[in-house]
Amino acid sequence: MTISKQDFPANFIFGVATSSYQIEGATREDGRGDSIWDTFCREQGRVSDGTSGDVACDHYHLWESDLDLIKAMGVDAYRFSVAWPRVQPDGKGAINPKGLDFYERLVDGMLERGLKPYLTLYHWDLPQTLQDDGGWVNRETAYRFAEYARVVAERLGERVASYATLNEPWCSSILSYQIGEHAPGLRDRKLALAAAHHLLLGHGEAVAAMRSVVPASDLGIVLNLQPAYPASQAPEDVAAARFADGTFNRWFMDPIFRAEYPQDIWDAYGADVPQVQDGDLVRIAQPIDFLGVNYYSRSVNGASGNVKPDESSYTHMGWEVYPQGLTDLLVRLNEDYTLPPMFITENGAAYPDELQGEGVHDTERVEYFKAHLGAVAQAVKQGVNMGGYFAWSLMDNFEWAWGYSRRFGLIYVDYDSQRRVWKDSARWYRDLLQPVAVAQ
Repeated sequence: MTISKQDFPANFIFGVATSSYQIEGATREDGRGDSIWDTFCREQGRVSDGTSGDVACDHYHLWESDLDLIKAMGVDAYRFSVAWPRVQPDGKGAINPKGLDFYERLVDGMLERGLKPYLTLYHWDLPQTLQDDGGWVNRETAYRFAEYARVVAERLGERVASYATLNEPWCSSILSYQIGEHAPGLRDRKLALAAAHHLLLGHGEAVAAMRSVVPASDLGIVLNLQPAYPASQAPEDVAAARFADGTFNRWFMDPIFRAEYPQDIWDAYGADVPQVQDGDLVRIAQPIDFLGVNYYSRSVNGASGNVKPDESSYTHMGWEVYPQGLTDLLVRLNEDYTLPPMFITENGAAYPDELQGEGVHDTERVEYFKAHLGAVAQAVKQGVNMGGYFAWSLMDNFEWAWGYSRRFGLIYVDYDSQRRVWKDSARWYRDLLQPVAVAQ
């Protein structure tokens, strides 16, 4: 298929995205405290290749040349995250000036290059000291998060175009406290649901804390959402898809945009539901300026479990490539909720890239981006208010529990030398964004 910049609104933002723990390294420099991911990586068997983010892409030292790469790609904006323990090592109390200095340099560097800063306050690197007090299971963490959000907003101000409170609270709660695949690696549904509620409360508290500090900046949240399809039209498969949608999507969408939890899922969770205090849901559901949507795949649900269609292609993560799901998801959200503009804040694919000479010929990733940008364009045609698209990710990086065994980047990283190499997908994205020459 073909796709061009002209398939999108004139003010549509194109960008690339990363996160702090995945690229920064320098985990013990300039006063940074430990995060739950530092601890998690030190526990044997947690990360498939036994690695950590201690060095990662060394972005903490190479940020200027990395910003030059982003500029050369021709995008409008860069989505990055702040490491809470770099700014506030204990998650409360004393602020680390060197941490704030780093992010101020980074933001100013973006502005000098004509890039719009899109900042995420929490991309999973909770200060370990807060985890020692219960982490997101402890309601107090929501209030500590709001204090941290205010500190960052006061320092960086309206130079930052957009502040997202949380990245993928499903991952920070269910995947981390129930399924146990991410830090802190627990397996308790009741704890996970408490964490999910306190994450959402922290979002609401942070928006309230920042609203008067940066009135001209957009404030919002980023959710990973996944359309759920029944494996057949059998009633039990339809019910399985409805339940999957409820636990993955509606459990987070409904509190934010309806000030309520979905009743069917609340009933199904029984005694494991979180303690919701008076006023919590109103706080969570206060108006925001955008919704970030991270999309990678769909789920196909049967009564006996998820189904992987044989006829589909899959990424190196084992995720089905299904761009139609992105159109379906965006149209459905637009129909079911009253929403601010939506941004695709992450979308991308891991493939087993190999450096060949001076390049990487990642044809599958190019086709992935074409198809998914096309899916966004289709949603726009169907009346969905889309504000932008951020490719995941700028460069290969530490892929959480997979370590360095999975590569999502537009830019190839040789981790031994820290050399950056443009993949074909990076050149394709650059060429897509080139200004169209006007005939004289």
